[in-house]
Amino acid sequence: MSLTLPSRRDEAWRWADLDALEAARAAPATPVQAPPFLDLDGARLVFVDGVFDVATSDTRGVVVEPIAPVTEHPLGKHTAGTGWSLTLGPQQAETCVQIVHVGTGGESHVPGRIILAADAVASIVETYVGTGWANRLTTIGLAEGARLMRSVRILQSAGFVSLREEATIGKAASLVSVFLGAGGMASRIDGTLRVVGDGGFAEMGGALLTRGEQRQECAVTVRHEALHGTSNQTWRAVAADRSAASLAARVDVARGAQKTDGVQSLRGLLLDRTATINLKPELEIFADDVKCAHGATVGELDRNAMFYLQSRGIPLLRARAIMTRAFVADAIDRIGEDAVRDAFAADADAWLEGAT
Repeated sequence: MSLTLPSRRDEAWRWADLDALEAARAAPATPVQAPPFLDLDGARLVFVDGVFDVATSDTRGVVVEPIAPVTEHPLGKHTAGTGWSLTLGPQQAETCVQIVHVGTGGESHVPGRIILAADAVASIVETYVGTGWANRLTTIGLAEGARLMRSVRILQSAGFVSLREEATIGKAASLVSVFLGAGGMASRIDGTLRVVGDGGFAEMGGALLTRGEQRQECAVTVRHEALHGTSNQTWRAVAADRSAASLAARVDVARGAQKTDGVQSLRGLLLDRTATINLKPELEIFADDVKCAHGATVGELDRNAMFYLQSRGIPLLRARAIMTRAFVADAIDRIGEDAVRDAFAADADAWLEGAT
């Protein structure tokens, strides 16, 4: 298919690994086995190269249907087609939904849509494995008091994963999205969250773990348009060898969005001095009664702490893994379900064993 990619001359895309995206589009087919589902009681969907696999899926409250998303995002607009949709009425609940995306090469585009009515509750776990270019757009609408928890594991061994999230958060509604990039692929996590109702809460964060020549990035904007809104962006990046991880987080506070409380925490850990971590926190505030803060730091493992662990008989490589795991813990421990949180921790530990 014809595809016009963004230009790195655009500030929002200057860290994107577009060469890896192009290479992933042309990747030859490689058989990949879908990973086992987590031990959760909920709907289970499998997409292989963007095509829904009926035989291995149990949709329950999730609908697989054509979706024509409305977006100006340069990658997200290519996702129109058959995707998945979760729509809940007032006070309904659909938790522990699992969606597995398996790539065997080439490109695939899948839209997702989540619409929650007043006081509805949902939790969704997405997992990406295999290779090729997986391009996804998730559109989210949360009515008053609705609550959504999203947990996304990006574990492809190669290729490129581009995820775009566009959310509208109503009065007293809550959205928490946690991402973990712990595979060998390049990636871009891209989001625009609009808090349009008084007392709305938006959180988007996670951890990017890179090694070799790998490059991963996130670019997230939270826009506050109502009173008493709260947002949190907690991102951690760990880079080894000659890899690069980039974190860009922005908070916009519109005129009249008084009493907003927005927090950004971007931290990077260099396991090797040949690696690169880019951090870019931004605040743009047009209201005068707000509490917004951001922090951005990049460093190496604390030598004193490392010495302490080794003095207690812990080998060097194990000590490095313990310290690195503690560094990313606050970004992935926000997940509510124990089984999902444990899976994320196991993914991070598996990556650390290979990197340290």
